[in-house]
Amino acid sequence: MIPSMRSLTAEEYVEAFKTFLDHSTEHQCMDEFNKEQMPNIVAGITRLCHCMSHKAEPASLLLGDFLAGVDLKMIRILQAVHPGVSIDNEIVEPNPQHVAAYKELVNQAPDLQNVSFIWHQLTSLEYEQQVKEKGTHKKFDFIHMIQMLYRVEDIPNTIKFFHSCLDHHGKLLIIILSDSSGWASLWKNYRDCLPATDSGHYITCGGITDGLRRLGLEHRVYEFPSGWDITECFIEGDAVGGRMMDFLTGTKNFLGTAPAALRRRLQEALCQPECSSTRDGRIIFSNNLSMIVVES
Repeated sequence: MIPSMRSLTAEEYVEAFKTFLDHSTEHQCMDEFNKEQMPNIVAGITRLCHCMSHKAEPASLLLGDFLAGVDLKMIRILQAVHPGVSIDNEIVEPNPQHVAAYKELVNQAPDLQNVSFIWHQLTSLEYEQQVKEKGTHKKFDFIHMIQMLYRVEDIPNTIKFFHSCLDHHGKLLIIILSDSSGWASLWKNYRDCLPATDSGHYITCGGITDGLRRLGLEHRVYEFPSGWDITECFIEGDAVGGRMMDFLTGTKNFLGTAPAALRRRLQEALCQPECSSTRDGRIIFSNNLSMIVVES
């Protein structure tokens, strides 16, 4: 008997997500953004320049999908742009494995001695509720949401709340899939290929910027190309391909549990030119990203 389809557990998601990162240029794409744009963005946070400061150190709030390495690179850019300034850094992350891995990275980074870390093992909604219950609305100079709004129930109100957490001249950075990505085409044109076990919200840059305009929030968008080599997804019995399909569908053992017709429709959709291209015999899924910088 074929086992029934089910959603990934938190632990299974971590494994599938790691396979995705190992075969995509997601981090390299973010590195390009950090190199080309981040120094100018954080330079514009005037309180870091000791202007009109009401506390000794700048504060940053990081919400993301296990991208601790990216977080730390952004913190190092803050340090480079504003040398000698201590940084008060808080992280909101519900997955205990992600929190533990982040702490281990910090322990291995002696150059972060001027940075304090506070970890909140909470979802963004739990953090918001906690802040409102305590009546302490801490202000931050820089907040980022990296690839996390897909799992948020009320996206407009979540953005509105965290934007309210920005201090004067603070910046909110949202990193989300681009409208030009294969994901956008897959979600728009081939949604019937995705199983009900995929519990995420199908949101890309356009949906976010539409919401920002309705909220009256000034923002800029930067587009960066990224690719994901999904060739193994089409190799029968390949373990790596299986984990990538699990990540793509949010389903445990999708290739082993999904009906044959559904597997076939999804694999055909992934090969469509608006989703993927072929390079040197490899199938590269478009994972283009949009970096949205929202002003306070």
